[in-house]
Amino acid sequence: MNPNSLSHAMAANRRLFLKSSGAGVALGSAALGNLMGRETPAGDVAGGLHFPPKAKRIIYLFQSGGPAQQDLFDYKPLLNQMNGQELPAEVRGEQRLTGMSVNQSSLPLAGSQFKFSQAGQSGAWLSDLLPHHREIADDVCFIKSMYTEAINHDPAITLFQTGSQIAGRPSLGAWLSYGLGSVNDDLPAFIVLVSAGQGGQPLYARLWGNGFLDSKYQGVQFRGGSDPVLYLSNPGGVDRGRRRAQLDAINDLNQHQFAKELDPEIESRIAQYEMAFRMQASVPDVADFSDEPESTFKMYGEDARKPGTFAANCLLARRLAERDVRFIQLYHQGWDQHSNLPKGIRGQAKETDQASAALIKDLKQHGLLDDTLVIWGGEFGRTSYSQGVLTADNYGRDHHPRCFTMWMAGGGIKPGISYGQTDEFGYNVIEDGVHVHDFNATILHLMGIDHERLTYKYQGRRFRLTDVHGELIEPILA
Repeated sequence: MNPNSLSHAMAANRRLFLKSSGAGVALGSAALGNLMGRETPAGDVAGGLHFPPKAKRIIYLFQSGGPAQQDLFDYKPLLNQMNGQELPAEVRGEQRLTGMSVNQSSLPLAGSQFKFSQAGQSGAWLSDLLPHHREIADDVCFIKSMYTEAINHDPAITLFQTGSQIAGRPSLGAWLSYGLGSVNDDLPAFIVLVSAGQGGQPLYARLWGNGFLDSKYQGVQFRGGSDPVLYLSNPGGVDRGRRRAQLDAINDLNQHQFAKELDPEIESRIAQYEMAFRMQASVPDVADFSDEPESTFKMYGEDARKPGTFAANCLLARRLAERDVRFIQLYHQGWDQHSNLPKGIRGQAKETDQASAALIKDLKQHGLLDDTLVIWGGEFGRTSYSQGVLTADNYGRDHHPRCFTMWMAGGGIKPGISYGQTDEFGYNVIEDGVHVHDFNATILHLMGIDHERLTYKYQGRRFRLTDVHGELIEPILA
């Protein structure tokens, strides 16, 4: 026998074995059902989930750039009182600084220029930058003790999205798609929405990529405008019947190639072609806001009428949640105020505050909040000292991984609480620290998954979203 033919046959048999054994999925019949194009019901623990899920879907409002916790959520009166004084050496300790402020001769403390007051029955402290957040304070759990090791944007956002600072791992949405499958046959399980026209740190498709998982688990980006998904619409002169005939011919060729190669990616390609065909009908329907009442646009703000804005994407996220899309990720750039922070953060808050709060209220009035987990936050926080010159009306803040604030609401989260605490300068966590891996472990738990058991064997090692870390944040669970 030709050695090359023998090698090909062995590789094909190995691929066939992996395909028939579930390709290393650690969720039993639920994940196997996903690989077969079927899904075990979310509440059926015996069907493969590790425990009863509290959430059926996730909407993740990622605020790229690092929102300044001291100016939004983490009220620090002493920081204001000591405005202009040097950051105490014992507070900084041995912590590293970025290259942008490490050579400053002075690190003057910068108190917030914005007023804080308590909101709701919970008494959560909120900046006057967030007037609409006051209306949802009793629905939200503020986690004020987040921390990470990553001090620069790319590794920090990659860690949040994939569990590693080094690119190449599957994203959170891909892991969930892999483990749980899809509920809606006509829309992807994982959809990504990026605010249009925003400056700031770049975003890469790998942040919602499949990594070493099958390509069918990657996120599908929807864009603003009349054609949300690239290359989905038929060109002029091609009707739906002709497109169907074309796909049938392509699928026949792919099936022939699969019979020769036994490569699961070929089957994934067939499935993606079929999904795209169904999306030609489902996407225009979900993206058409003409059936929304005027009260909806009043709640979200006038920006919701402009496709691609954060407000419009929040409204679209609710419509996708209604159709049981599993994981909806919104990205909003620009929270990177190294200088001119008062002006910059005021603009960012104006673009996001009303719509973020409206999403919670909208989900609630549609009966979706109880089983939809909503997440808000960025990749790290900002320093309590000013980057650059501190003046009477201006300051900037550098990257700060040691503590920052995020919030969660809905499916399985205790409402109206604040968890964790930072020191009086907002510089260090002093109580109930929450690492990125703890955060992701808790997200998976709320979806019915034990983060230690959702694994994939790749290059001889079993990988998981939380790597070899992660502890459940039990006090915030309802």
